[in-house]
Amino acid sequence: MDHARVLCAGNIVLDFASSAPSVVKSIRQRDLLNSWLRLYAREQMAPAIWEYQPARLEDEMSDLIYYTVDMSAPTPRFTIQSEGTRISRAYGHTGKGVLLDDYIGPRLVPLVMPVYHECVARGLPVYSVADVDDIYGRIVAYERLLLPFQTDGKVCHVIASLKTFCEDGGFEIKNLMRGNDALPRQKLRAVIDRDLFHRAPGRIAAAELVEFADESGVTTEIVELS
Repeated sequence: MDHARVLCAGNIVLDFASSAPSVVKSIRQRDLLNSWLRLYAREQMAPAIWEYQPARLEDEMSDLIYYTVDMSAPTPRFTIQSEGTRISRAYGHTGKGVLLDDYIGPRLVPLVMPVYHECVARGLPVYSVADVDDIYGRIVAYERLLLPFQTDGKVCHVIASLKTFCEDGGFEIKNLMRGNDALPRQKLRAVIDRDLFHRAPGRIAAAELVEFADESGVTTEIVELS
């Protein structure tokens, strides 16, 4: 995992690592990413949102937020179009139709908005992990996967998959993002810009070299699959 670039947000320095899809920890987020990668692989660009139909999408809706992106402003503006019930509880209120920067509030804007801006600027998935304390002081990992979608060469939609995990087991999600004075502690910010393909398990990719050996273990033939 290499560093891609560094951004400054106010007095906060945000560094983005260059990563492969394997950086994503959650199995369900990896499934969502793989569905996006299959569409991306056709023309090496972000797909349109109406093409995106991953399996068991309905099971994930409580952890997904859909945004429209307004590119006419000096910086992109993100409007919440749908919101999962779990995320509403974490922030303490619903936000459909609200601008993202207004929804999260000024304390979180310098930490959160550059991640979304990077996703739009690169037209690539961005993955981030932060530690957050619940109201009882338990450490909760907050994992965010952003997937961009475009029309006519411009990113106009973003889907965010938001997962929470606590090594201690249960935690209180209510007001998780607003329940204390401590800001989220950023652990990772990564642009997924390497190995941008999805290979189905158990299949041999085209143009791979396959060696055939006899029973003695001596290679007898090399065949190129195309």
